[in-house]
Amino acid sequence: MKTITVKSSFKFLAMAAFMAFSLQSCSEDDDSVANAPVISDFEYGEGHHDDDGGDHEEEAYAYKGSDLHLEAEINAEATVKSITVSIHAHDLEVGEGEEEWDFEQVFTDASYLVINPTFHEHIDIPANAPAGEYHVELVVTDELGNSTEVEGHIDILDPVTISDFDIDETVVRGNDIHVEFMIAAVNGIHNITVDIHAHGLTVGEGEEELDLELEFEEGYHEQTDVEFHEHIDIPATAPAGEYHVTFTVEDEDGNTAEYETHLDITE
Repeated sequence: MKTITVKSSFKFLAMAAFMAFSLQSCSEDDDSVANAPVISDFEYGEGHHDDDGGDHEEEAYAYKGSDLHLEAEINAEATVKSITVSIHAHDLEVGEGEEEWDFEQVFTDASYLVINPTFHEHIDIPANAPAGEYHVELVVTDELGNSTEVEGHIDILDPVTISDFDIDETVVRGNDIHVEFMIAAVNGIHNITVDIHAHGLTVGEGEEELDLELEFEEGYHEQTDVEFHEHIDIPATAPAGEYHVTFTVEDEDGNTAEYETHLDITE
């Protein structure tokens, strides 16, 4: 009787141990199934935020030749394996001196390959990238293969812009032309130059070829938002005909914006 009791006790303990091991294994298997990462507070560029916690978001923007700020909070139950950023546009017109810009980079910095990292990067925007709307994507993938993607749109802007341009189309030599336009220069204006010249005009007796180059700084230097308003004298000795006129605004970082037009000088 005593021997049977020992064997029964041993059998019971063995079964209990097996059940405990099985339960532990199931628990470990359950723990290995993690939810996909959650991305929150995704910020990119300037102007991208909620006003007073509301639903309205300002349009995100950044400037050519500067950098694009990116930041996001990542809640990951499993260790993050990679963070991918891609930026691209569709059907933007590529102007003279510009090059199409597509960006993609996989970030595997040690500071990101953890649970619950904060993503924070600054991406350089080429100065010759076409201005316009770009698509931004952020993809987070964990070690278990789970991935989450968030996306948005951002306007890439010219750092210097000329708008509301107004100039006299004709002028009698010996008088002046009136010119005005608005300038927006996020980095501040360095100077404004004006070039007036013609090609192939006959220079008559008492006339002198007109090749006018002017520079304006006073009242404009270091301004970020200003109206250009000037009167430019045309010499009485200028040959009559059509002239090519170029206005160039240069900012403190060397970025430029040009406006070209034509002017008829009459006798």
